[in-house]
Amino acid sequence: MVLYLHGFRSSPLSFKAQMMANAMAARGKQAAWRCPQLPPSPAAAMTIAGEQLQALIHAVPGRDPAAVTIVGSSLGGYYATWLAEQFGTRAVLINPAVHAPRDLATQVGTQRDFHTGVPFEFLPAYIGELERMRVSRPTKPGRYLLIAATGDEVLDWREMRDYFADCAQIIVPGSDHGLSDFEQWLPRVMAFAGHA
Repeated sequence: MVLYLHGFRSSPLSFKAQMMANAMAARGKQAAWRCPQLPPSPAAAMTIAGEQLQALIHAVPGRDPAAVTIVGSSLGGYYATWLAEQFGTRAVLINPAVHAPRDLATQVGTQRDFHTGVPFEFLPAYIGELERMRVSRPTKPGRYLLIAATGDEVLDWREMRDYFADCAQIIVPGSDHGLSDFEQWLPRVMAFAGHA
C-alpha cells in the first residue's frame, strides 16, 4: 500500500509519481496505490491525503498502518513526515523540505503548476498551516527512509541528513532536487514499501 505525495507546484504527473504508478501496476497493485492532486492549502492537502491514507489502512488485513508507506517528495516529504507520525505508517522522504514554513515563506503569491501551467495563489495563511504540522523529530526512526541528493539545488541536503539522523538514509552524490536518477533508487523504495 503506497500513498505518494508530490511537491510544491508539482502534481501526480511528476515523473517520480508516474514511475512509481507504473511499478505498482506492473506488480498488479493498482488498488494499493494512491497519488492525489494536492491543493495549495496545506491544511486542505492534509485532509485529502489523510482520507486517502485511511482508505489504504482500512484495506489492509488487520488495519495495520505499518503496512502502508507514504512516499513524499520535497514539500510532500514534509507532509509525509507529519502523516506518518499521526497514523503510524512508514515513510520514504525524497529530498524533503524539513523546514517548510521557512522555505515556502518566499513563495507567497501567484505560482504556476509545473506540469499544467495553471496559476494558483499561495497565501500567507498557508505558512501558519505548515507551522502547525511541524514535527520536532521522527519518533520511530525505523519507519523512515531518507533519500537526499547532495546536488539538490533547492533544499540543503545536510538539513535533511541531520533531521533524519537516526533513520535509514541514502545520500545520493550529485543528482538534483527532482532526483532525476530516481529510476536507480526505485527498487529500494519499492522494497521499503513491501513491494520488492
